[in-house]
Amino acid sequence: MRSFSPPSLDLRAAQLGTNSKKRYPIKRSCLVRSLLDLSSQGHLSEAISSLDQFVRRGIRLPTKILANLLQQCGNGRFLREGKWVHLHLKLTGLKHPTTLLANHLISMYFKCGDDVEARKVFDKTSVRNLYSWNNMLSGYVKLKNLNAARKLFDEMPERDIVSWNTMVIGYAQNGLPDEALRFYKVLRRLSIGYSEFSFAGVLTACVKLKDKELVRQVHGEVLVAGFLSNIVLSSSVLDAYAKCGEMGEARRFFDQMPLRDVLAWTTMVSGYAHWGDMKSACELFHQMPEKNSVSWTALIAGYARNGLGHEALSLFAKMIRFRIRPDQFTFSSCLCACAGVASLKHGKQVHGFLVRTNFRPNTIVVGSLIDMYTKCGSLEIASRVFSFLGDKQNVVLWNTMISALAQHGLGEQALKMFEEMVGARVEPDRITFVVTLNACSHSGLVQEGIRIFKYMTRDYGMDPDQEHYACLIDLLGRAGCFKELMNQLDKMPFKPDNRIWNALLGVCRIQGNLELGRKVAEHLIELDPQSSTAYVLLSSIYVALGRWELGEKVRKLMDERHVKKERAVSWIEINNKVHTFTVSDRLHPMKEVIYSVLEQLAGQIEVDFSFLIDER
Repeated sequence: MRSFSPPSLDLRAAQLGTNSKKRYPIKRSCLVRSLLDLSSQGHLSEAISSLDQFVRRGIRLPTKILANLLQQCGNGRFLREGKWVHLHLKLTGLKHPTTLLANHLISMYFKCGDDVEARKVFDKTSVRNLYSWNNMLSGYVKLKNLNAARKLFDEMPERDIVSWNTMVIGYAQNGLPDEALRFYKVLRRLSIGYSEFSFAGVLTACVKLKDKELVRQVHGEVLVAGFLSNIVLSSSVLDAYAKCGEMGEARRFFDQMPLRDVLAWTTMVSGYAHWGDMKSACELFHQMPEKNSVSWTALIAGYARNGLGHEALSLFAKMIRFRIRPDQFTFSSCLCACAGVASLKHGKQVHGFLVRTNFRPNTIVVGSLIDMYTKCGSLEIASRVFSFLGDKQNVVLWNTMISALAQHGLGEQALKMFEEMVGARVEPDRITFVVTLNACSHSGLVQEGIRIFKYMTRDYGMDPDQEHYACLIDLLGRAGCFKELMNQLDKMPFKPDNRIWNALLGVCRIQGNLELGRKVAEHLIELDPQSSTAYVLLSSIYVALGRWELGEKVRKLMDERHVKKERAVSWIEINNKVHTFTVSDRLHPMKEVIYSVLEQLAGQIEVDFSFLIDER
């Protein structure tokens, strides 16, 4: 009669029915049943601790049970327990385990992040099958050790479609799209076939390269191969079009999809939001037959990214009313929205919601909290959030705090924070040096900034990039050290990009070096014709030099090229409501009253100024 027992009971039945001539049949069955009960109930450590009793009694567990224990250790990232099972194998005569157990050991070690032990098991495995090689290959790729993966791939006596797909996906996901494409092209020339995963890998490479034509080509290959019915792969094609900015193609593909799941809908909403078309994003969001937290977050993040902070917070409030559980990215986007509109009140409410719901924020959310309080003018609370952190081993949080101090002009405190970070044995990254150099620049700490710049290369072997040199130029320029600035420009190991030219242009404006500023601005416009900063500063420089006609000509050139200057925004909070203003603002509902008061103030200032002149 066919059994309908749960898999765990079938496993027990399988082992209880084997090896019936064992010396301790009753005791053996009790021990095994106890071990299986513990592991199935989530008490893996206790289950593995009981293995010692099997060793003392000379009982060898069936391969299926040992493999199951190793799988649980790997899935739960329990390295210590996994090593106990490995030791148990050695103590029970399996110093050289079977191929099946060896493959489970390799998987367990890789899942726990120990590639050295995984390699040792692989090297000692006497009989390796193709799965063994692919297992190692996949492990190296997941740990981002592509050099080891490539070396192993080249040594493989046999490769199948899984081997090639693993390398394509590995290169694509780890910032080497050209190599991923090379492997994909070789794969297509081979006669071993292809699978859905082959296309998934190359689509990732297309997105990294922002290659629209290649996306269309792969789309055609997916169509010819007959894989468009695969909803996951279809969503990947859709995502590639959206991320490459081809929203028209994406929409046509989306409309033709016979089956559209929540992922496909969310991909479109996210795509429209990413490229600033919030009207289309909102319309599609409201048409969705089903929404999840990712869908809500995609629209919230879009509003926050496009400067529509109030809309983002309003949607978040609606999300909570519908009892949709926010995730880490939702909170991060909401906090960015609060920072964008400088609303401390809303920021505190989001923070309070985090606390009330016992939500455990990740590094990104904590960083967003610090950033929000900083941009809302509450550096003290931002510092308190940082100081209350139990684990301060993440460099991102230190970078956020150093940047916060720099924004408030507290360069010396930022340097002290940098030294504390190094003292805590947290290794700085390139962003650390960018924010620290900025702190020195805005506080006039020239020598300290130069020391940090040298420290970066000397002590950490990190080569400065364009952004680091831009910070150094800004630092030297603000302090009026033009000779040293020009020396650093000459020493740069690469041709300056628009970041460095922008920094130099800013320095010229601050120091009043109009002639050099004119040359830099003209060069910058050639490099980046859509940069509003260069046009505005060049126009100001011409006006300062008395060349009014040239200043007007630059402004007209801006209009002809449709270059828009980003307007400065000011906020003020009155009676728990944030009011936003731009230059020559005519949209505020109380504009008549505001401009009337401004005229009165301007008139009073003139009277007061005249009075002061007369007094003198």
